[in-house]
Amino acid sequence: MSTTSSALLTPELMAQLERLELVSRKIFRGRLKGERRSSRKGQSVEFADFRNYVPGDDLRFIDWNTYARLDRLFLKLFFEEEDLHFYALIDASPSMDFGTPTKLHYAKQLAAALGFVGLVRADRVRIETLGQPAARHAPVFRGRQSAWRMAQYLDTIEPNESGSLASGVKNFCIRNPGKGIVVLISDLMDKQGYDTALKYLLSQQMDVYVIQTLSAEEMHPEIKGDLKLVDCEDQDIAEISASVPLLQRYQKTLAAFVEGAREFCSRRGMNYLLAHNELPVDQLIASYLRKRGLVR
Repeated sequence: MSTTSSALLTPELMAQLERLELVSRKIFRGRLKGERRSSRKGQSVEFADFRNYVPGDDLRFIDWNTYARLDRLFLKLFFEEEDLHFYALIDASPSMDFGTPTKLHYAKQLAAALGFVGLVRADRVRIETLGQPAARHAPVFRGRQSAWRMAQYLDTIEPNESGSLASGVKNFCIRNPGKGIVVLISDLMDKQGYDTALKYLLSQQMDVYVIQTLSAEEMHPEIKGDLKLVDCEDQDIAEISASVPLLQRYQKTLAAFVEGAREFCSRRGMNYLLAHNELPVDQLIASYLRKRGLVR
């Protein structure tokens, strides 16, 4: 196992996360039996209720003791355990390769941590990136034993994917039309905007979480003098003189950008969170995401 993958999921981090579970606010039907309680009745080991027998019911679930006492046929019902579909959708564009640690490394660590929470509870975990073609599915991870394989898969993600935020999210929705939870981890920095991309996510029957990830260097830049800035994605060049008024205008623009994303999500029932790369992932999950209902 590489040092990078071990840094994504340390024993200390896993010890803090294994008592948590992911929570979906929507009703879903899992493909396999997992470790979470469903409201619909099934055939697991925990008794739920009785109902009257009707012709065609499975005779194996008749309560013969009740029949002996009441001379009536009743069927036993049991709680069925469901699995949750959890998706982490990572922005792996060049703009994420910035900061210390980089925004992409932070996104991968966050995806690994949330994925581990799901694996402990036998949920179905899938990690994808915005640059994946519509027809190419990422592997599905399930069970605690898959944690290291998931971390190693995350290691392979590099900040070299092109394409717009909208096209990446659209392809994700084509690949994954089911229900569950999707967490988009991105800086949302796209010259075409984020509106269309987030509207695609809204079209899915999923709980949507948008975690805008910025670096401390972006939030509080320490630059001086005359500079030539090169856009890492399209190579656009801007020459600036880093003065106090310019930095103040930058802070106002950034604040408006962040508040615009927050308001856009809030109005449409999506969960929004701003995270910077110096905020410990365990604190982000156990505090901020717990308050927003993603984990408990």
